[in-house]
Amino acid sequence: MKRARPCRAGRAGAGVHGAVRGSLTPAHRRVRWAGTLLAAIAVLLAGCSTSPASTTTAAGKGSGRVIQVVAAENFWGSMASQIGGRHAHVVSIITSPNTDPHSYEPTAADARTIAGAELVIENGIGYDPWVPRLVGADQEHPLTLDVGTLLGVPVGGNPHRWYNPTEVQAVMRQLVADYSKLDPADSAYFARQRTRFNTIALKQYNALSKAIRAKYTGTPVGASESIFAMLAPALGLKLITPYPFLKAISEGTEVSAADKQLIDNQIRDRLIKIYVYNSQNVTPDVQAQLSEVKAEHIPYTTITETLVPASATYQAWLARELAGIEAALARAAQANR
Repeated sequence: MKRARPCRAGRAGAGVHGAVRGSLTPAHRRVRWAGTLLAAIAVLLAGCSTSPASTTTAAGKGSGRVIQVVAAENFWGSMASQIGGRHAHVVSIITSPNTDPHSYEPTAADARTIAGAELVIENGIGYDPWVPRLVGADQEHPLTLDVGTLLGVPVGGNPHRWYNPTEVQAVMRQLVADYSKLDPADSAYFARQRTRFNTIALKQYNALSKAIRAKYTGTPVGASESIFAMLAPALGLKLITPYPFLKAISEGTEVSAADKQLIDNQIRDRLIKIYVYNSQNVTPDVQAQLSEVKAEHIPYTTITETLVPASATYQAWLARELAGIEAALARAAQANR
């Protein structure tokens, strides 16, 4: 059974926002490049300037070098903007909560945006395979930060690395290195920005993560897809949903009857204390599990694939999700008394 996304509204175009068009397609499918799009890209790349999709402007007072940055997804874009500060102008291509990053189709305007970049940030791991195609068509060959390559995660691995706090630190270190390579005079500034991000921006997120680990380590939990497999261990939670099911839901491939039966048993026997699902990808299988969870009065909460709302910062988005997870765990603990 191919992945259905009934929870998502139809895609509405929004120019360079790289917005969603038509109905969603299965995750991780290879983008089919129409001849007309390739022709348009060739023309655009001949001589073009950046036309921002969703812009996080880090312009500050005073003069100085401003690096032009394009992030394929807004979670990496939010981090890049905060690390770059006044010396970086960051544009994120995928910003809408209604856009499925797995199956996103780039536009000619996206090619124009990337053509104006000095640094391009892509998730890699098969999550945004259209980025290398656009970068390869750019004769300027901008510096590229491929998160999957940086972390040594091959195509087929779990692509949701922005939910792994240890790996996020590795990405931030590389951002500082790349910014410093492009703007050596401001290398000390970029290092200070990273320190500020860790000590101030991530303060609430780190506090919530620490509180969850201190109180709920070892708690068995269930989830709808592999997006939570990155976060659960960092919170000390024991994710017992079979990984093949998590991966299948994320990638839109067929789910085994044995895995579905096992999960049904986990819910019916209340072996999981809470259920965490991706509200941007509610397939029929996930909807069925959610109905069972509600029938058993098991607390549940949501996480999402991209920033919600689109204007949120990376840290505010994650802190709100952690607050929801902590509240669900508290309800479960209260019910078991």
